[in-house]
Amino acid sequence: MADQRLFMKFKAVIFDFDGTVCETAPGIVKSARYALEAFGYSVPEDDKELEFFIGPPLLVTFQERFGADAQTAMELVKKYRERYTNQGVYESNLYKGIDNLLAALKKDGLKIGIASSKPQKYVETLLERFNVMKYFDCVCGVSFTADCESKASIISRCMASLAAQPEEVFMVGDKRYDIEGAKANGMLSVGVLWGYGTKFEFIEAGADFIADKPGDVESIALGYFEQTEESTGIFNGRIITVHEDTVTLVDGTQAKREIVDHNGGVAVIGLTEDKEVLLVRQFRAPYKETIYEIPAGKLEKDEDPDEAAVREFSEECGCTASEFRCIGELYPTPGYCGEIIRLYLARGLAFGEQHLDVDERLDVYKVPLEEAFVRCMNGEFKDAKTQIGIMKVREMIRNGSIS
Repeated sequence: MADQRLFMKFKAVIFDFDGTVCETAPGIVKSARYALEAFGYSVPEDDKELEFFIGPPLLVTFQERFGADAQTAMELVKKYRERYTNQGVYESNLYKGIDNLLAALKKDGLKIGIASSKPQKYVETLLERFNVMKYFDCVCGVSFTADCESKASIISRCMASLAAQPEEVFMVGDKRYDIEGAKANGMLSVGVLWGYGTKFEFIEAGADFIADKPGDVESIALGYFEQTEESTGIFNGRIITVHEDTVTLVDGTQAKREIVDHNGGVAVIGLTEDKEVLLVRQFRAPYKETIYEIPAGKLEKDEDPDEAAVREFSEECGCTASEFRCIGELYPTPGYCGEIIRLYLARGLAFGEQHLDVDERLDVYKVPLEEAFVRCMNGEFKDAKTQIGIMKVREMIRNGSIS
């Protein structure tokens, strides 16, 4: 059942296929090489130099890029499909996060379509193969006999099938053809950076938004997304940097955002055999207060979080653990800071000596889990990651996911 929303800007989303939904370059490039070599054309050794085959109609590419006449181009397409149908179509993968995006858009109540210059049969074969056909209300590709249809025309057909007006739908693609096709139909467009296009290409083509990750597409569909237009540095410190960004909202409104960048951190719930949690007590300068917390620490740049959790637990508590398990991520202050804290559960504890930094002063306490829960509820334990960690582990024990 779709979530109920008071406001819905868009009713539908149209996706390109190659380079947007599915990574299809290997099969396309190898099949193009197969056809060109069969006809004696000189072909670049690097497959990346043939990625221009992704997006536009094959007939056009063979003619414009290799100077083939119309008849030869048709023969090249036939040869290409000889390999692609039997082998190339299966040299593809769904992009990471696309299945989750499609499921989320459906849950949000949006219609979803595909507008592709690829033969429709190939598109449907791959959608079925990756078990995502169920999310699409329409799939518009080309036929094997008429694959020179413009992208604008394919998008128009898809929009009509979705019964959507231009202001109710937007196009998502990875090449300038997708952006230009959307503009020709009077709709907004989104260029995606996980495919085969570039940010410069999207800017030059006039994309309304540029998405770094699949989740950005849902944010645009719901009217939440903010496109960063300009960023001005304010402070560059040892732990954080601060900048002011100018952003454009989906409705075109501009706003200012003050943002703190942070490498992120790790926090560990150390649980003894007697169901006690390990807490550290220390003075926290921002609050001018001594508080209880689960052991935690910041990540160094590009540090592996798993290794950092083991290190921090050893340094602060003098402990090693036979079991270290990540149990989730936290966004502690999403209104202005990009810090992500990864939460770990440590069990099978062995105690040794602390290895504190020269400016650290803290003590370690064992507190029964149920007592710790009560102290969270009565407000004695104020630290957010500590409250969440204690409550999460308590619930995991209650529901049987850990013993």
